Order: sequence, then structure tokens, then C-alpha cells
Amino acid sequence: MSITREKKTELIQEHARSDGDTGSPEVQISVLTHRIEALTAHLKAHHKDHASRRGLLTLVSRRRRLLDYLRSKDEDRYQDIIKKLSIRK
Repeated sequence: MSITREKKTELIQEHARSDGDTGSPEVQISVLTHRIEALTAHLKAHHKDHASRRGLLTLVSRRRRLLDYLRSKDEDRYQDIIKKLSIRK
């Protein structure tokens, strides 16, 4: 269920704004989106796993806050990341 080191590195390289960028909102949103997708798939098979459901809601809330921050700072970057990751608003 957790994200592998290789996948996380791949996501960071794909969404980084510059070399060594690991903390920009785009990178954080992409990593959270991958974790959300994995948890969603897990919950489809294990619908009674309420602890994981709570963790999923926490991740979704964290991603929502990052998206709101990015939208307030730079609307173009917000639109780009929404489009790239196919996140609905």
C-alpha cells in the first residue's frame, strides 16, 4: 500500500520545478495523489477497513489544502497540476 522509493523518485523528477526540488506544492500533491489512488484501490477490496479510510480522508484533506494554497499563489500552476494528475475540482 505504501509508495516505493523508486516511484516516489520518479514522481519527484516528473513534477519538480528545478533540480533538487522535493518540497514544492506540485511534488507534494503528486505524491499524495499516488498514495490516495493506492488507498482507494485497497478500500475497494477491503471496505470494512475503517482505519485506512480515516487515513485516506486525512490525505485528501492535506492535498486539498495544498491545492488551495497553490491556487491562491499561482492559478496557472494550479490548473497545470490539476490537468496533469486528472484531479477533479
